[in-house]
Amino acid sequence: MGRWRRKSMGVSCELGFLNMAAPLSVEVEFGGGAELLFDGVKKHQVTLPGQEEPWDIRNLLVWIKKNLLKERPELFIQGDSVRPGILVLINDADWELLGELDYQLQDQDSILFISTLHGG
Repeated sequence: MGRWRRKSMGVSCELGFLNMAAPLSVEVEFGGGAELLFDGVKKHQVTLPGQEEPWDIRNLLVWIKKNLLKERPELFIQGDSVRPGILVLINDADWELLGELDYQLQDQDSILFISTLHGG
């Protein structure tokens, strides 16, 4: 019985591992003044950790808020999305053509956030 238990524990661990999405390396870039909310840093090469669900833009925004955003989150995030006036490009394509928040990130994707909101 001990042998069966060890084997079944190994299988469950393996199955749990197979359900994990691999870590992703993506480039996140901010422009049009949005970089000021991120200590003035425009480009960030980030590695998103493996997790049970595939990474999508919705999860990326939570990660960005927690790990990169330095000040005034209300100028970048509204609800679970970016605030109106921020254009989002994924691999140089408008995110509206790719499913917006539901777009599933791929390794080496480039995500660009451009603020169109300027003081005057």
